[in-house]
Amino acid sequence: MSTLLNYFSYPFVRYALVAGILISLCAGLLGVILVLKRYAMIGDGLSHVAFGAMAVAAVLGFAPMVVALPVTVAVAILLLLAGEKRLIKGDSAIAMLSAGSLAVGYLLLNLFPSSDTGSLSGDVCASLFGSSSMMTLSPSDVWLCVGLSVAVIGFFVLFYHKIFAVTFDEGFATSSGVRVRMYNFLIAAISGVVIVLAMKLVGALLISALIIFPALSAMRVFRSFRAVVICSAVLAVVGSLTGLLVSLLLSTPTGASVAVVHILLFAGFTVAGRVIRR
Repeated sequence: MSTLLNYFSYPFVRYALVAGILISLCAGLLGVILVLKRYAMIGDGLSHVAFGAMAVAAVLGFAPMVVALPVTVAVAILLLLAGEKRLIKGDSAIAMLSAGSLAVGYLLLNLFPSSDTGSLSGDVCASLFGSSSMMTLSPSDVWLCVGLSVAVIGFFVLFYHKIFAVTFDEGFATSSGVRVRMYNFLIAAISGVVIVLAMKLVGALLISALIIFPALSAMRVFRSFRAVVICSAVLAVVGSLTGLLVSLLLSTPTGASVAVVHILLFAGFTVAGRVIRR
């Protein structure tokens, strides 16, 4: 405890904890929708797109977030459009994006090595699996996380009933006057935003653990949509906060620590769910 209190005296640790909590809260909310709409693997595809966009930004000398955010949101919407028009099946499109973006991003970093790309190409493993980047957040990074997180949470709170209808039955939602396509676009855009933010916490390859596990854990115990959403958000925050603290105390990789904690929580809730149903 004294070691933890010692760490909390450093501003960069407080920044990391605040950003980690907000990112996890958004991921927990989003995960329920993606699981129920059977878009569970979209996180992997979009995270690889974000990695490729960050590589392009590094090569061109731009701030990574300036390029990654709009590109990832645009690709999320294009994925939705492709699925609607049956151009390419959803899982095939995600697989193509995952492999293609990762390959292009890594190739660019090696073809155009420079001081701008050094921070990303010098630690590709950290970009893919999460790293100490959470411990190097600036106040502006934290405020960006706060602003985007407030927007995401506000969307869920204000349009909860519409999201519920669109998630479970788009046909019924349409007949009830809900603008289903617009809400699907908003969900796709929010997915892109949350995934870009989550890359700082768990890296490109472990994002599914942050988005999917809390939702699946909540579904082991609860049945109502509201209870699952609330439980998923709480589990996402608790799991990520625990992972961050473990990472601080044991000097383990941040992304892997968070992912393992969420796996353990899923195992615990699976057992609890079976006990309750008996």
